[in-house]
Amino acid sequence: MTAATKRPPARTRRVRPDPTPGRSPAQAIPFLLPGLLVLGALVVYPLLYSLVRSFFDRSGDEFVGLGNYVDLFTDPRTLIAFKNNVIWVVVAPAAVTGLGLILAVLTERIRWATAFRLVLFMPMAISLFASGIIFRLVYEEDPDQGIVNAVTVGVHDVFASPSSFPGARPRDGRALTATPDGYATTSSHQNGDVVTVPMVGFAPQEMPDTAAGAAVPVPKPGELRGVVWLDVSAGGVASKTDPEERGLPGITVEAVADGTVVARTKTGSDGVFTFPDLADREYALRFPSDNFELPFRGLTWLGPSLITPVIISSWIWIMTGFAITFIAAGLSAIPRDALEAARVDGATEWQVFRRVTVPLLMPVLLVVFVTLVINVLKIFELVFVIAPGSVQEEANVLALQMWQVSFGAGGDQGAGSALAVLLFVLVAPAMLFNIRRFRREQT
Repeated sequence: MTAATKRPPARTRRVRPDPTPGRSPAQAIPFLLPGLLVLGALVVYPLLYSLVRSFFDRSGDEFVGLGNYVDLFTDPRTLIAFKNNVIWVVVAPAAVTGLGLILAVLTERIRWATAFRLVLFMPMAISLFASGIIFRLVYEEDPDQGIVNAVTVGVHDVFASPSSFPGARPRDGRALTATPDGYATTSSHQNGDVVTVPMVGFAPQEMPDTAAGAAVPVPKPGELRGVVWLDVSAGGVASKTDPEERGLPGITVEAVADGTVVARTKTGSDGVFTFPDLADREYALRFPSDNFELPFRGLTWLGPSLITPVIISSWIWIMTGFAITFIAAGLSAIPRDALEAARVDGATEWQVFRRVTVPLLMPVLLVVFVTLVINVLKIFELVFVIAPGSVQEEANVLALQMWQVSFGAGGDQGAGSALAVLLFVLVAPAMLFNIRRFRREQT
């Protein structure tokens, strides 16, 4: 065969690969379009509108520039809200993350770990509004309604007995006068005198069963005597002992000379007291306040000084289940070989936790912490529900302040929009941080 009859080699034709299903933008747009429309209507448009609205006055007709933003940092209520948000960000996310880490590690060692975590996660199934109502009742000041004060009063009464006759006070203000230490006689007494002390302000039906009928004792030389009784009988003579009136037993009475307590005694079942061994001189009789102090009724948890810690503690209780769930999932992904190798090398459980478990869990802990920071920056329902109206200013946060300024008594949507923009600026860095971490983990 000659060279002229040889055929040139056939060209290899490059075949373009078929497009991978699901990777074409044209195919994705029909599926993404409804979500993009909803996102634009509910997020992008309100954000842009709030940004534009923040440059206008209350009515929305006059352009004020940065005036609303200047007012934010000169308004005392906004400054209080900003301070409280700082407290929330510093305390609450770290507390929830730390508590969730500890409980997640501990529950790995128990048999009913799943049930325990389920119970802790249950508060997340309740709306924050409903949880706020629950905690409003939990921290109620009346111990008959608020469980926290009921426990506080119970523990207090174990170590400090309540007074025998709380709220009792002398009927005749001329015979006894109030002092920092209780009540004291306005005149001096000596041996042979009989002192009568009628009391009111105590319910007769609450008198102890040991109380006997009151009667004025007979004077006796060398002894200072008296009687303390509840002078509240109907139809009786005021400041006089009547047959149906009973003495106040167990009342402490002190004999005071020159400002010093020289003798102390207690009343009997009939309210009679006696000082048998006093020197011949004049004494003032004092009835210590311990006899009549009102019972301990707990703390004012919903008052101005404790309202923010109370709301933060409520949020911690609610969100701990969220942290446990995420951290427990991270724990299950930790290679057990690393933990066992550390134990074989002689590390204690604390050293394994601190030097192996925590470093391996750090990406998860960081995501949980940042997510909680975003959550506390937007906190609204708990503060609105738990804090009574009289102390809402002390518990105020930026989200609540934004609502009050925009839709409350203020009705200034220009200033409210400026607060919304400020809140978005504070939340955006944390959101971007989380998004970058998620993308980094997927690559």
